[in-house]
Amino acid sequence: MIFNGSCAFVHNVKSFQKSNKYIKPCGNPFHQEFSTFGAIPEELYRKGPSRSILLGNLERALKDHQVDMAWESYKDFKRLYGFPDQLYVSNLITELSYSSDSKSLRRASDLVLSISKEKSVLLRHEAMVKLSLSLARAQIPVPTASVVRLMLEKRSLPPLDVLQMVFLHLVKTQIGTYLASNILEEIGYCFQKLNMHKSAQTELTKPDATIFNIVLDACVRFGSSLKAQQIIELMPQLGVIGDAHTVVIIARVHEMNGMRDELKKFKDYLDMIPVTFLNHYQQYYDSLLSLHFKFNDIGGASTLLLDLCEKFESKKFTRGQREQNKAYVVPIGSDNIKMGLKLQFLPEQLQKDSVYKADSKRELVFLKNGKFVLSNKGLAKLIIGYKRHGRIDELSKLLISIHNMLNSPENSSPCSDVIDACISLGWLETAHDILEDLELEKYCVRKGSYTSLLTAYYNKKMFREADALVRQSRRVSLSINLSDETTLSSDISDSEDKPVLDLEKLNLTCKSDLGDSIVQNMREEDKTVSFMVHEYNSSIYFFTTAKMIGDAIQAYRKMQKMKIQPNVSTFSHLIIGHSSLGMYREITVLWGDIKRSMKNQNTIYNRDLYELLLLNFIRGGYFERVMEVTGFMMENNIFLDKWSYKIEFLKFHRDLYRSLTALDAKDETQSRRIEHVQAFRKLVGIS
Repeated sequence: MIFNGSCAFVHNVKSFQKSNKYIKPCGNPFHQEFSTFGAIPEELYRKGPSRSILLGNLERALKDHQVDMAWESYKDFKRLYGFPDQLYVSNLITELSYSSDSKSLRRASDLVLSISKEKSVLLRHEAMVKLSLSLARAQIPVPTASVVRLMLEKRSLPPLDVLQMVFLHLVKTQIGTYLASNILEEIGYCFQKLNMHKSAQTELTKPDATIFNIVLDACVRFGSSLKAQQIIELMPQLGVIGDAHTVVIIARVHEMNGMRDELKKFKDYLDMIPVTFLNHYQQYYDSLLSLHFKFNDIGGASTLLLDLCEKFESKKFTRGQREQNKAYVVPIGSDNIKMGLKLQFLPEQLQKDSVYKADSKRELVFLKNGKFVLSNKGLAKLIIGYKRHGRIDELSKLLISIHNMLNSPENSSPCSDVIDACISLGWLETAHDILEDLELEKYCVRKGSYTSLLTAYYNKKMFREADALVRQSRRVSLSINLSDETTLSSDISDSEDKPVLDLEKLNLTCKSDLGDSIVQNMREEDKTVSFMVHEYNSSIYFFTTAKMIGDAIQAYRKMQKMKIQPNVSTFSHLIIGHSSLGMYREITVLWGDIKRSMKNQNTIYNRDLYELLLLNFIRGGYFERVMEVTGFMMENNIFLDKWSYKIEFLKFHRDLYRSLTALDAKDETQSRRIEHVQAFRKLVGIS
């Protein structure tokens, strides 16, 4: 009867219990013994299978690598008995982590997050390390960041080699780069917080130069240059010494941010490196030259070019063996700050076996046969700069000097290329001026350049100039003969040669590659920021890093009076400067200026700027502004790193209005503030 009719048995047990009220089901020895054979008392019959059965199912599924079955078994157990023991939890997380299925990886991430909220003691470090790496490899950035941040809260980051790989995979996407840079800053904050407890720091993995290089390079690739600047300033705070890769990436960051003075601080050290490192540092000199052009400093650009040609040609870039491993120190911001940041770097240290691979950009100068050579783009910028300033004679002398230093053959002369480009653009007077300058310097120009210029004069009926050119060619022993066919087939622009550069008057189908590059550069310059903005930004950055906020504001107000439109860097420097002094109220005023600037220019600024504003409004407790900025970011599909904002809130306002509602407010102002705080809590997931 027992084995053939379990329902009848249960009915008999119930009748027995009712007839004998002094006997409790759990106290019946027979009942307890029978339950081990699979009988189901009323409680378990209603509740489901026993704990041991469900654990057995989970254990078998994990042993057989049946991921879906293991997940279902876990859910059944969790519903009836809560979380299983730590061993089962760790094995389940590990098994899910080994799956190539993104669904399984997300399940593992959700499991870790739920356990962290309810019973974090069950989470083993090793399982979380495996999960973080698997999530990163699968390009699931937000869960990856969440797991790494949970480990950071427990002061137990992955080992350095694993952490490098996590960051390397994380930064392959734009959102992953945002998260990686924020995590790196959070690690830095954690180390600073533990600064008073040196023993506690030893338990936490410290990011090295490779991790900083990975994140900085990703910031450059995805245009997050303001965040990159903050990451650079974090390096000396953590005592991380940069290597040769670091310097090259910093050069790109400074170029993007228009920070020429900061980049020039590296030059004296890099000028002393061995010749064997020339190829690596092409990017640095390319970025520095680009900044000279951005600042409209044609003299600085020329000096740099001559310096490169002279020093590299004479092999002056050498240093004694004794100093090779010496770390050099470059101040960040003002040189006069006693307690300012000092970035250390080893210019000759290249991590050849590193997981990081440099991806540099060389547009203006490059190495050819061991010598620096100007690209067409670089030469075009020189021509435009000298023509704009009306200093063609200086351009001629520079071209001759570069040609002589590099010992270039006559048929590959940059001088003749420049003349031909000017002719193709219709800048005939400029071309003729250069010819005369070269003649005075006893420099021989290609016969074809004389022929092209003479043809252009005849086509434009400039016979007086043509006659002068013929006489000039005879002085240098050149005989020019033009046939009617040559004259009629020439394709020369009818534009007038004036100092003012006008794109609309240029021949946009010129035959010269250099001429094409000149036109393209002029188009780009029409869209670039005025050099005056870079000049003012440099001053504002200097003042803010020196804590001279009054001078920074004065420079900013002067920009406004001169109708010079500030850009992202302007506002970023001012926000960071005010933030360093705890002047959060003044940042709300800047937010008003930013909104007006966006409206006037019909533009949306860099995401880094909005996040910078958001974090400072959280610190200052301006939650109406917080919700305004977050609303603006969501409207424009700008990624919100809600975890980061939650961390910032908990640092400064953990218990703010935690148990109050708008009904508890004393006045309308407090009522609105409570509503904004509660809305923010809901947004970032603070219960």
